[in-house]
Parts: sequence; C-alpha cells; structure tokens
Amino acid sequence: MVRFRPRRFVVSGTLVVCALLMLRSILLVGEVKPEEIGHRYDRLQKQLSPSFDIKLVKPGSVSLGNVFKSRVLGNYENLPPSQEGRTGPGEYAKAVKTTPDEQKQVDRSINEYGFNQYVSDKISLDRTIKDLREEQCKYWHYPESLPAVGVIIVFHNEGWSTLLRTVHSLFNRTPPTLLHEVVLVDDFSNKEHLRERLEEYVKEPRFLGKIKLVRNAKREGLIRTRTVGAIHSTADVLVWLDAHCEVGINWLPPLLSPIAQNRTTVTVPIIDVIDNMDYTMRSQGSGELSRGGFDWSLYWKHLPMSKEETRKRSLSSEPYRSPAMAGGLFAMARDYFFELGAYDPGLEVWGGENFELSFKIWQCGGSMLWVPCSHVGHVYRILGKVPYRAPNATMTQWSLRNYRRVVEVWMDDYKEFFYRSKPESQLLHFGDISKQLEFKTKHNCKNFDWFMKEVAPDLLAVYPVPAANQAWGEIKSNTNKVCVDTMGNREGGTIGISGCHGQGGNQLFRITEDHEFRIHELCLYEIYSEVKLRRCDGKSKYSWFFDESKGWISLKDKNLCLELNSNLRRLSMKKCDISNGLQKWIINNQLKIS
Repeated sequence: MVRFRPRRFVVSGTLVVCALLMLRSILLVGEVKPEEIGHRYDRLQKQLSPSFDIKLVKPGSVSLGNVFKSRVLGNYENLPPSQEGRTGPGEYAKAVKTTPDEQKQVDRSINEYGFNQYVSDKISLDRTIKDLREEQCKYWHYPESLPAVGVIIVFHNEGWSTLLRTVHSLFNRTPPTLLHEVVLVDDFSNKEHLRERLEEYVKEPRFLGKIKLVRNAKREGLIRTRTVGAIHSTADVLVWLDAHCEVGINWLPPLLSPIAQNRTTVTVPIIDVIDNMDYTMRSQGSGELSRGGFDWSLYWKHLPMSKEETRKRSLSSEPYRSPAMAGGLFAMARDYFFELGAYDPGLEVWGGENFELSFKIWQCGGSMLWVPCSHVGHVYRILGKVPYRAPNATMTQWSLRNYRRVVEVWMDDYKEFFYRSKPESQLLHFGDISKQLEFKTKHNCKNFDWFMKEVAPDLLAVYPVPAANQAWGEIKSNTNKVCVDTMGNREGGTIGISGCHGQGGNQLFRITEDHEFRIHELCLYEIYSEVKLRRCDGKSKYSWFFDESKGWISLKDKNLCLELNSNLRRLSMKKCDISNGLQKWIINNQLKIS
C-alpha cells in the first residue's frame, strides 16, 4: 500500500505559522478584497519562494506503484456507480441539434459566452459521457491510499450549465474519499446567476459541504486567480480545471498515483474535445498520443510521441514525459506549487503561464507526466469569440508581455529565436524579473540548453530555428495612407489593403533572411498575380526581397513587385517598374502596442 507522505523541509517555526495564518483566512462564501490578494500574495511569494531550502528530486524513471492485470477490472473502475440507462438531450455525449427557429438564441449565446451555451442549457448537468480511454485503462489497479484533492475552478461570467456541469461531473465521477473540496473562484463576475443563486446552489446537500466559493473584489485575471484558489485550498494535491469541462470515467486515480510516488511530479490528463456547438465528445486530432510543446512564437503545439518515450513504456497506457502543458488542466502537490513560487506574480491576466510553470518544473528538478488513462473533456471557445476583455489592455498585449517575461527568465540564449518570431514583443515592458532570476540561481535551476537536450531533444526537428528578419513591421504604401492587411483571412485567403492603425495584428509582417514573407505562422505566395496565404513549411520556392532604397517588395527571380492597385483596394504582383509609385513601400516597426 502506498501512502502519500510529502517530504518536509527545515523551516523556522515562525515562518510556518505566519504562512499558515495567511493561507487559512478563508470564508466559505465571501469576497477577497484586492488589497488582501495583493498583500497576501506578495508576502506569500517572499516567504515561500526565496526562503525555503528546497531539495528537489531529480527527474528520472519512477515506479508508479500501479499494477496492470489483464482481464481483471481495476480497483477504481466501479467507483462511483454507473449512470447507465439515462435518456435526454446530449446523453452519452450525443449531438444536440437545433432548429432554424432557434438560430437567434444560438447566435446570442455564442456572442455572450464564446460557445453554444443555448445547447448546453438543454443538457442535464449530470449527463453521461463516452469513455474515450483505450481498453487497457480499465485494468490498471492503483494504490488504495491516495491523497485527496482540492479542485480549483476559476471563472469569469461563465454560463450556468457549463460551470455547474463541470462541478457535477466531479461529484459523479470521482471517488468521494479522493475529493477533499472544490474551490470555485469568481474573478469579479457581474452576471446575476453567479451571485445569490450560485451561493445557494453550492450549499445543496449533494455536495456534502465540499464546495468553497471565493470571490475577487476586482478583476485579477486567470493567472493570479488560479493562485488565489491554491491559497484557499487545504488539500495535499491540487487539480486545476477550466470552468467548462467534464471529467472522464475513473479520471482521478491515474492522475494522482505518480504524485503519490514522487511529490515533484506534475501530471496532466488527456484533454478531449467537447464540441462547442453540439456538445459531442471526441478525442483530439487523430486520437494518437502526443506531447506538449511549442514553436518559437511560443504558440502551443502538440509534438508527436518520441521514440525514447515509446521505448521506455511496456504498455501504451502508461504515463509519459512531456516538455510542456497547455496549462488549464493539471495536478500538482500543493506545497510543491508554492515551493516553486506558484505562478510568477509578474504575469498578468492570461498567456505564457503554462510555459513559465512547465520550464520551472523541469529546469528546477521536477518532472511532468501526461497520463493516458486520465481523460477530461473541454469546451474550446469558437475562434474569435472571446466573450470578455482583458483589463486595461488587449489579450494580445498581455500575452505578448507575459511571453517576453517568460523567455527573459527561463530561455537564456534561446530567447533570440522568440524575438525573431515575435519582434514586436520587444516594444513591450516586461517588468522587474530580479526575484525570478534570483530563484533560478538560488535553487540551481538548469539552463534552457539542458531543457532542449534532455527534455525536448526532438523539438528543433519539428520547429527549426527561425531565420533572422530582414525587415518587419507594418507595410505602408509610400504614396497613400494604407497598409497591407490580411483582412482577417487565414490559410488560402487573399491579402488586401486597409487603413494603417499601428497596432500590429493583421498588419504585422516579416520578411526573413531566408526570403519568406510571413505573418505569424502563414507565408505569402503569388498565384495568378494575386498574393495569398498558406502555412509556412520551410520548403517555399518563393524568394521574397525588400529593397529599402527602391521601396520594392519583390520576387526577384520573377522580376515581380508588390503593387497597390489604382483603386487602393487590392494588391497584385506586377512587373517591377522603378517609375511606378504604387510599387513603393515603407516597412515601419515603430508600432503603438506598448
């Protein structure tokens, strides 16, 4: 029998008492004032981050204490009881259809919540779901004595049914002895159904008094609010979930077991897709196992399984190492989270926190496992339908600023590759990082070159080092006040023209030293004199050049130049003509995004 016995560190008695007093000032339903969050959080960072004498376990293969018995059903497979036999919309994760007469309600809910909340409201909070695990998962036997968890769910103006279905799924599909509490943290919502109605609902007997509702007194953003949830939990292990999830069958024991064996292991479930329109459930992509990674813009990416990870496992259902996590759904020992300094308090609102924590875990002695037998469904918002705004800036500005902070702290010389991909980020101030750098030094955290060689050795083969930029910025006509613009088009779309706004976004282009004409992950190419977008693959036969003296953006081998049509509405590629003012461009990188 495996028991959860976290290692203890030598810390002064006074420090422990002070930290506990700060962490336990909790109301079951109440507001956390902004000054309380800030002061408590600052003190917590000072006391837990620099002062602990951390002796982290080095990463390596660990015995999970689990037993696979072919044809013998696992010891947690019948807990809790099955919900078979239910009928109704969306049961067994079947599609819920709407009629043309309902389209207005559907559209309204999408605009308000970012997905089809109207359909969600038709579905029972206790609906049954598909079992998307592979068959092997049913025959794993896990330790009988596992630590109980505190599940942290952060929300801001979430729809009623998506939020509460997340909660109901936890109580329906988690062994009661393993669910210590659910901490709901309201990041300053203003929707009526999230006030008194929610406060009364969480008191219902079915929840056994295990739900805490904590409210921020001002908007703090996702990152800081997740830490608020951790502060308010009293569980040994924390699980973070987004507010629009449904946990899978027997999801928790496989997620907990590696942490019970090694408290510096962080575990991540396999995330399934809950369709944002009809609420069916499916595996991501082809359903093949993958790992978490990134490209050099720090866009989240799935990496294929490496040969090393495949070789190390005797069964395909065993956990495996991953360089990074998406960040919304994961489990971690609570004291280990705070020993690592929690999230960097300088990260704001949203973006980059998943990489900050992933790099910190690996480089400072921990490890991260993805767990094939733990599945959680997640509703992804419809592209472009973010239903809320970031305080005091755009989401893009906050995330870019955060990314810059992360690369400056953790990526060492590799940060140059990020700046090649996201040169506009250099216009943003990232704040004071002296405490984070001090943490790295004090705890002998490894450098990013070690991370690339030992944790993500195949990443460069999938995402090669980007070429330096010959020029980048907004591309403005030399004769008219208009700029090149994607017009919101994606792959296959045509490049157009609109008024210059200096905000980057759809008007931020790069011409690289390997002669690609890029915007984010897309490359420009010429076809029948038009300029279109396609995904960059590093194999382009097009060689773009920017001649600053002439103002030409050209395909030199074809003697074609980018030309603004006389109606000022379209772009085309025409034979280069030094006397043609419509072929003259200025590339300006003095943007207004700071």
